[in-house]
Amino acid sequence: MNTDRHRSKGGFSYLCKSVSICGLVFLVAAIVTSVAAQRGGKAEPNRIEFKRGATSTTINGVVHGDEEAEYVLSARQGQRLTLKLTNVPAKSSCFDLKGPDGVDVGLEYDCNWNYSKALPATGDYFLVVSRPSQSKGTSRYKMTITIR
Repeated sequence: MNTDRHRSKGGFSYLCKSVSICGLVFLVAAIVTSVAAQRGGKAEPNRIEFKRGATSTTINGVVHGDEEAEYVLSARQGQRLTLKLTNVPAKSSCFDLKGPDGVDVGLEYDCNWNYSKALPATGDYFLVVSRPSQSKGTSRYKMTITIR
């Protein structure tokens, strides 16, 4: 009978240690996740997709301060990509476009509101909408994307 009591206490002690260790691991994981989030881990860009049979889509969004809205779309070499960005207040946000190799696609400016050209390569194109000024402020935008 004495051994049963020791086994019970030993089992309880082992359970307490296990729970304590699991709690400690969970706490460390939560702290690491919080620190990584504060460092501004980069989110995946939003994929632009077209409804079946459609060649155009419209995206509405908002950027605040120095935020950026990132998008990616797949296209083939030779297709004509047309982008039109309107916003409130007027010209409070603009876009930049990079090709599949990460290189600019020949935009005239760093800050653009319109684009229409045949694409030079097949792959994913990366589109970033941002405010031209990093000061405080908000821009509401509407972007129409057409591929033909």
